[in-house]
Amino acid sequence: MDPMTLIPDTELATAATELVRDTASELIYHHSRRVYLFGALQGRARGLGFDPELLYVGAMFHDLGLGVTHRGSGRRFEVDGAEEAARFLRSYGVGEDAVRRVWTAIALHTTPGIPEFMEPEVALVTAGVEYDVLGIGYDDPAAVAPEDRAAITARHPRPDFKRRILQAFTEGIAPRPETTFGNVKADVLRHFVPGFRPGDFVETIQHSAWPE
Repeated sequence: MDPMTLIPDTELATAATELVRDTASELIYHHSRRVYLFGALQGRARGLGFDPELLYVGAMFHDLGLGVTHRGSGRRFEVDGAEEAARFLRSYGVGEDAVRRVWTAIALHTTPGIPEFMEPEVALVTAGVEYDVLGIGYDDPAAVAPEDRAAITARHPRPDFKRRILQAFTEGIAPRPETTFGNVKADVLRHFVPGFRPGDFVETIQHSAWPE
């Protein structure tokens, strides 16, 4: 089976593709398509009953919050991407339960240990991200067969991906460093933004306004 046939051939999916191609970089476009495909393959391998359209929108929009237009929002980039997806879905008359699932999938995609216990669309956006960015599951052919991975990366290549995605993360979140408190993106700024000091949970408690 050609894994590309897993991409939904619907008006909604086509519109999502066009929006991301028009507003995101080539890096983010190819990454987002891989996230969908790697997530969908893992969903099939696990026997999960996911909605392909919702998983596709979640994957395609998951990094849109890194874009220039959102860098002054003061919110986590994940929330900005989730809000973009919610507006998009509502413009097509998608029901609120489906909107909630996609919103949650995007908002939690950098919060390990939680999405895997939620609805399939939520779990699989994170699974696709973790596979493409972190290599989690890379050596498990039962999750994604090597020939499927080769077919996907031939259509959606990842030249110099590790360096380029870290640069995209840095550019997208450096203008709002406070949003990295308590999440994995603090590591990005610690490595690439001189002088960055991550928030400290213990110090926040100790220095709160409470007298004791």
